[in-house]
Parts: sequence; structure tokens; C-alpha cells
Amino acid sequence: MKRVVITGLGAITPIGNSVPEYWNSLIQGKSGATTITRFDASALKTRFACEVKNFDPMLYMEKTEARKNDLFSQYALAATHECITDSAINFDTVARHRCGVIWATGIGGIGTFENEIRAYFSPENKGRISPFFITKMIPNMASGLISIKYGLYGASYATVSACSSSNHALTDSYNLIKMGKADMMLAGGSEAPVTVSTVSGFSVMRALSERNDTPEAASRPFDETRDGFVLGEGAGVLMLEELEHAQKRGAKIYAEMTGYGLASDAYHITGSHPEGLGAQLAMTEAMHEAGLKPEDIDYINAHATSTPVGDISESRAIKAIFDTCLGKAAVGGTKSMTGHLLGAAGAIEAMCCVLAVKNDLVPPTINLQNRDAAIDSRIRVEQSLCKQPVRAALNNSFGFGGHIVSTLFQKYE
Repeated sequence: MKRVVITGLGAITPIGNSVPEYWNSLIQGKSGATTITRFDASALKTRFACEVKNFDPMLYMEKTEARKNDLFSQYALAATHECITDSAINFDTVARHRCGVIWATGIGGIGTFENEIRAYFSPENKGRISPFFITKMIPNMASGLISIKYGLYGASYATVSACSSSNHALTDSYNLIKMGKADMMLAGGSEAPVTVSTVSGFSVMRALSERNDTPEAASRPFDETRDGFVLGEGAGVLMLEELEHAQKRGAKIYAEMTGYGLASDAYHITGSHPEGLGAQLAMTEAMHEAGLKPEDIDYINAHATSTPVGDISESRAIKAIFDTCLGKAAVGGTKSMTGHLLGAAGAIEAMCCVLAVKNDLVPPTINLQNRDAAIDSRIRVEQSLCKQPVRAALNNSFGFGGHIVSTLFQKYE
């Protein structure tokens, strides 16, 4: 089996449109939540989100290309541009048929869907649909666009498992390289869900926070006053590469991916298992594959969406697995700053784990003022930047339908 390392990163997020901006905002504890600007949300119960700011697609593509692509694909192309530049790869010097892209999204081109249906029924449009409607909307299009743009002939497809989607993209890419079926894989996800139907849909489910007066404080994982998640958008991508392939071209190596775990809660379409059964299984399997024990983990990037039920479920899973060494690993909820990027969440949070391992820094969990008494007090949730050795980090993602993924990253040695 081959070893898999991380040699490039790319990000478009609510707290920064590049990896350095994203990371600096994380370690400084900045919130990306603001009043919604994409549409008039004044009639909704939730009127804020974590939007990407000052994004200019013309920096990454021609105007005609941007016009043909939904925002989620534009984010994907922009983040990929940074990742490829960061990895310093020249695809003309490698076997392109052994380079691929697995790109995730939970909802895909929902903005395009809304706009086209609205236009179809408008009197002035007289039932016309854009010829780009389907290709802008379907969730696999980002992976297709990336492979076409860079001439990558390896595996190319989309993973769709709600909020676990991009963590699944990482596991599939890892497997292809580990089994010798690929040399390099772009693994990531993007989401552009700040639309009236998405915000309204999550709102009527009572899944979103309604702290409209203080949006920057609305995402508050583990706090007793949390009232739901904050919707986010953007993209994240990691270049996964076979170790010897990376060494031969002199690539910089951020970290090594050494394991993952997949499981299902098999409990409820939106609610987590009360004891976090799926999370327990996934974290255990990830550590088993990496040959690690609970006491070897230094950082857990928790799914931690700031929902009343979900945070308790995950905390119980952490307690069950790490009970004998609770407090050794720092537990973080970076959605307190980025909001919840749905299908792209796993990718930007995996990136956080990689940078934590690389820099020996654990970003804070902001807005935690009154810790929920139902969450074991021994679980160490850092509320300010923590400087400590981070040799191994777990990244948890949970999706509606009970889809559970944990990925594990270690210092490269």
C-alpha cells in the first residue's frame, strides 16, 4: 500500500478567499457571519449567513466561462487554481491519466435552479429555459470542469452525502492513491447555498440560528444557548499525492493522511444518534487504520454545528472513545467562525487539521460563553489560540441521513 501526503491547498471561504487568509482568520478567531446580501431575507426568521465576500470570478476564468457556471462551480475552479499553484505541479511533466479529481457538494447548483424556474414562469420570459440550466445545476459538474480545464484523465466524479460529502471525497481519493490506481488527486468540495429556498428550507426545519441581532455570535458550538447552525458557503480542496511521486518532484509536504473511518448512525434522517454511535465507529476505525490509539490524538476538529442535539451527540461519542485520556486532545469547532459549508465543510476542516499539524496550532472555538452542562467538562474545548504539538488530528463530518466520516492526518516523517 502506498503512502498519501498533502502537497497543495486551496480555499474560498467566508473568512478569507485564500488559504493564508482563511488560516489567519481562524487563528485570530474571526467570524464570517453577516446579514444576507444575496437576496432580500427580511421576511425570513433567519436573515444572516456566512457569505463569501469580495469574490471576483474574473480572477480565475473568462467572463463567458463564468456565465456558464453556477457559483458553486466558480468557487471550485477558484480554490483549485490556488491549490495547483500551491502544489507547484506542472501537469505536462506527469502522467495525466494518473491524476484525477473527486469533488463534493451537498446541493450543487441550487441558485441556478431557483433562477431558472423563476424565469420560466415570469411573463416576460414566456417559458424559456437557458441551454446551460442542466450543466450549471448538476452536482458532478465541478469535477468535470476541473478535469477538463487541466487535462486530467484520471478518475473524476462527485460524492454527495450531505454534510459529509467532501470528507467522502477525501477518503475516495486517498484509497485510489493508496491502492496504486492514481498518483495525484484533487479532493475537495464547494457549496453556494445562500439562496431563498435553502435558507427557508433549513429555517422551517428549525435547524438555523435566529440570532439576527448578533449574527457574528450566532454559531456557538457547545454553548448552552446555541439555537442552530449558521449557513456558510465556499470551497476547499487538498492535493493528495503518492509519497514517492511527491518526493521525486521535490514537492513540499504539509502532512500525511493515514486513515479514515466510515459509518452510519442508522437512526434518523436529520438527528444524530443520541450516543453518537456512528461517530464512535468512524473515529475508532480511522485510528485503527493509522495504527494509533486515543492517547495519540492531539486535535479533533469536531463537526460541532451548534445545534442543540448534534453537539451533545458528538461530545458523547468523544467521551466514549477518549474517556481514559479526555483532556489530552484539544477539541475545536471551527464552524463557530466559518459557519456550516454543508458539502464543503469536510474539506475546509480537513485543511484546518492539516495546517494545525503543520504549524502546531489549534484554532479557537469562539462564542462559547456558557458551556452546556450536558457536555463532559473534561472535554478540552479551546476558546483561544492554543500552541501545542499536533502530531495527529481527526476531522469529523456528519451528514443528514446518518452519513459519518472521520479522516486522520499526521505529521509527515
